[in-house]
Amino acid sequence: MTTTRIRKYAALVAFSHTVFSLPFAASAVVLSRAVPHVTLTVVRALMMLVCMAAARTSAMAFNRWADRTIDAKNPRTRGRHVPTGEVAPGEALTLAVVSGACFIAAAATLGTWPAMLSPFVLVVLLGYSYAKRFTWGAHVWLGVASALAPGGAWLACGATPNLGILALMAAVLTWLFGFDVLYSLQDEAFDRENGLHSVPVRFGTLGAVGLSAASHVVTAGCLTLAGVLLHRGAPYFAGVAIVGGLLVWEHAIVGKGKLERIDKAFFDVNAYVSMGFFALVVVDEVLRRS
Repeated sequence: MTTTRIRKYAALVAFSHTVFSLPFAASAVVLSRAVPHVTLTVVRALMMLVCMAAARTSAMAFNRWADRTIDAKNPRTRGRHVPTGEVAPGEALTLAVVSGACFIAAAATLGTWPAMLSPFVLVVLLGYSYAKRFTWGAHVWLGVASALAPGGAWLACGATPNLGILALMAAVLTWLFGFDVLYSLQDEAFDRENGLHSVPVRFGTLGAVGLSAASHVVTAGCLTLAGVLLHRGAPYFAGVAIVGGLLVWEHAIVGKGKLERIDKAFFDVNAYVSMGFFALVVVDEVLRRS
């Protein structure tokens, strides 16, 4: 495979956007140190990274394949790789299948539960691509798919599920739901005209913004609850406060009617949310052990 082809595939699945979900999975790894866990060897850590990258690549490649006709109609997405012919539909589907197989194989090295659950996780990830065809709850589906990352990381560390990790997963679910609803405002008219479902189509712009804001309030609450349940210190809760401030900033951008800046809010602010939170989780753990 040529370097050019690799770059095209990376762009196809927006590989750089892994920055959204990977830090929360990494946060779960750090937080799992507070409960009984297996030794985090280099091999285990690498297999977890392979799982994360392969699962996301499979989901994104499948999404681009499944949505190729819709993307070709939408002025916002018609420049994507499959509609333009830069990547053939068969290539995207093959990438999804191969990546999915890599995810299942890597998960099998991480223990019984990761091995048993990985096929079901893949079904959830791939199934999201069809959700907007029949339910406005597609945003919830995406949130669940993303929340599986920290949950999977927790299990891969050999940690027993508890209310702390469930609260963190709920925070990721509501965070994703909230900003995906804002992002989908760009396609409200297109989705309505083409019979696609979303929160903006179902509840209108004001209703969508309100639900997104409420969801992000829950995000902050769940992050706080996770910190209490997992006995975290001041740096962790400072991270929660920063997350809350960034989400307020995101909503302020939308609240000013600057829908053309949603891309900026989506990519920049939410990258700061996940990376900033992870950084302070690490600081908290270092101070806790010092």
